[in-house]
Amino acid sequence: MIESAHGIILRTRLLTETSLIVHWLTPQLGRLATVAKGARRPKSPFAGKLDLFYAADFSFNRSRSSELHNLREIKLLGTHGAIREDVVKLQQAAYAAAFLEQATETETPMPEIFEVVRSFLALLCQQAALPQMIYALELKLLHLLGLEPDFEETRLTPGTKKIAQTLLESDWANVSRLKLSEAQNSEVRQWLGNFLVLHLGKVPRGRNTAVA
Repeated sequence: MIESAHGIILRTRLLTETSLIVHWLTPQLGRLATVAKGARRPKSPFAGKLDLFYAADFSFNRSRSSELHNLREIKLLGTHGAIREDVVKLQQAAYAAAFLEQATETETPMPEIFEVVRSFLALLCQQAALPQMIYALELKLLHLLGLEPDFEETRLTPGTKKIAQTLLESDWANVSRLKLSEAQNSEVRQWLGNFLVLHLGKVPRGRNTAVA
């Protein structure tokens, strides 16, 4: 059965010398994986269209026997090119992908989560990467996953608790304008790290470099 979707590429990996497995985040179908057969051949219709954090409309043949589907066509809509020009931005985007892979189920609709990630990547393209952007991303995703911290029970200092609530509730423009002291940054980083271990079993890979 042929299906169509809009998505962002979270990860790619080699399947054979010429083919790729492409992992997508989509609003209506959630995370799903497709095989791009012959994608690494110079004259492939997929050439230049499959890279990290590219946004595209695509169609695929749904497999009846596995969660790995056959990619048919792709219409590239955007590349988020600024992310790949800055190693810190790339580390933060990669952490977002790792968080999703650890915290969400495959092929489960997640339009609100998709929108948070889409807007986070757009922000990364517009300005320098800041640790507080990762804290805000974590809090917003935890909220949508039903794992929002109970701020009344936290042991955060009053000023840091207010910042954490603001990171959750504010839009990205306000998040990027927040000023955290070194002590507040350290407090939020450690508190959220412990919270992730408690509720996700472990910290998603790449967090240390994403918030460095």
